[in-house]
Amino acid sequence: METCPELAKQSQNAYTPVCSAVSRDMVNVLREFLRHDSSLGYQKTGNGYTLLQVAAIEGHVDVARELLTHCPDAPCRGTDVNGWTCLHTAVWYGHTDFVKFILSTPQLRKVVNMQAKDGRTALHLAVQKCDPKIVAALLSHQDIHTTVLDNTGKVPAWVLRSDIMDRAKTLNWNKVTGLMLKADPRGAGSINNLFTHMTRLTTDASRMDAQSLTQIYTSNTSLVAIFVTTITFAAAFTLPGGYSTATGSEGLPIMAQKAAFQAFVISDTLAMCSSFVVAFICIVARWKDYEFLLYYRSFTKTLMWFAYVATTTAFSTGLYTVLVPHLQWLAIAICVLVASLPIITWLLGTWPVLNLKFRLGRTFNYDLLHMV
Repeated sequence: METCPELAKQSQNAYTPVCSAVSRDMVNVLREFLRHDSSLGYQKTGNGYTLLQVAAIEGHVDVARELLTHCPDAPCRGTDVNGWTCLHTAVWYGHTDFVKFILSTPQLRKVVNMQAKDGRTALHLAVQKCDPKIVAALLSHQDIHTTVLDNTGKVPAWVLRSDIMDRAKTLNWNKVTGLMLKADPRGAGSINNLFTHMTRLTTDASRMDAQSLTQIYTSNTSLVAIFVTTITFAAAFTLPGGYSTATGSEGLPIMAQKAAFQAFVISDTLAMCSSFVVAFICIVARWKDYEFLLYYRSFTKTLMWFAYVATTTAFSTGLYTVLVPHLQWLAIAICVLVASLPIITWLLGTWPVLNLKFRLGRTFNYDLLHMV
């Protein structure tokens, strides 16, 4: 920089040395460039991206902060074909930390509602990308406007209609929808209409594909049902405590008079019978009927949950029968642990939806998350 400062302005492959330093997160190198010549902070790439946009593409917060230290009025909007700002760019490339950095930087406050050449704000892009973290960060800014129209007359919430069939049953789509509804309750009517439209589309698509859906569910359910049937059937002939060899009671279970043993026998029998029923239902299930698919799925799911609870009960009571005479504390601990398994399984399986309900409130429509 002291002997050949003009080299800092020469471009190769659309990038100057300064642009390369920003792209590669070389904070110290950028600092030396700007210390000798702060005007280098106003460079653009051959594609029209500003240095802040280059940093946004890679998500380099430190280098952007260094740039603004030397060039507080560094350009935030490029001359590329889209006319994006650095906030648009960060949102598109999914860099949440960089988005938060822009929102917390006073000199970049003006970009929050800036529109690109197609009229879209950064919020439009965040909704299109279905990124709930970025949408939440943008909505938390005090200057954000949720009713800015793009060139096609769409507010950010209406972007949710794009690729609706692929996204509407995802958690992220529902999170973004809830966030937008919470930020602008006036849009409740249009979002409810969107849900109604999506529910109808999903139901129609499921009707058309009922046979395939039934086959997929049947194969998975029957596999689990046969597995449960096998282990419960085997447990019936390997009773805890073994069999008596005493005269007059040969072959009878030694622990037959114990309440825990009787609970083991009952729960093992119930588990085997319920899983056995599910396995045979999978064989005789009818095809091509959507209403039957819904009934069949609900019925077999209930039975399999019952089999699951009964199997874990049989396991815990069987061990309790054997251990309680000598290790009561261990027997009780095993019973408590195994008894909590169905609850833990249910919580783990439904936690994303439960978390969504807790964060967005009970008024939000979650029907799409439960559809086939």
